Amino acid sequence: MSVCFVLQVRVKPDSEETFLERYDALRERVAGGIDGHVVHRLCQGVDDPRRWLIFSEFETVEASQEWERSQEHRELTMPLRDCWDEAQRTSYEVRLETRRRQPDTEPAASA
Repeated sequence: MSVCFVLQVRVKPDSEETFLERYDALRERVAGGIDGHVVHRLCQGVDDPRRWLIFSEFETVEASQEWERSQEHRELTMPLRDCWDEAQRTSYEVRLETRRRQPDTEPAASA
């Protein structure tokens, strides 16, 4: 089963632009590929725009931990921390995933 981590942060007032600029370096690195990485999402709060959620999924706990312990990860995430009032990180094992069914692409057989 894959694992994911969720990081919820509250960005300091007037720091959103700086946060997004600094996040772009992390986004670019993730887009280049990280061993075992599946998906990475940045979400902004609808009810509270200063609240952000960073969601990242990995194939295994080991892949997630290897990336998190790396010097490269520290260098990319430390500048982000200066933009936060608070942060909370939680890890989860993915137990079940449900996706919308895709419509059949083949026409029905005729008699």
